Amino acid sequence: MGRIVHFENAIDDPENAAEFYSAAFGWTIQKWDGPIEYWTVSTGAQETPGIDGGFFRAQDEYQGTINTIEVDSVDESLEKIIQAGGTVVRGKNAVPGIGYQAYCKDTSGVLFGIHETNPEAK
Repeated sequence: MGRIVHFENAIDDPENAAEFYSAAFGWTIQKWDGPIEYWTVSTGAQETPGIDGGFFRAQDEYQGTINTIEVDSVDESLEKIIQAGGTVVRGKNAVPGIGYQAYCKDTSGVLFGIHETNPEAK
């Protein structure tokens, strides 16, 4: 584990961004029917190299592009991140039916996400 598996663009106008990236690159972008305002982004065919992502409205700490790193355990990774000098911006949260997510900053202040896949997350 430890590879980047997802990106997120925290932006002021996700609808406008969806139109732009669809027109410019042919990405498929759909508003997610989940508990938060979020747009899923498919950047190409699943059998080709690359990663998919999402868009959401920028807020305080959440701005710009955020890369998400796959981990075996969000809880264990948060401990390691803190021990390595990083900080937790938003602790472990369930993404229903998908897994667990948290957001942190590295020692340079770069925001990133960590993700534990668990379809039983509630």
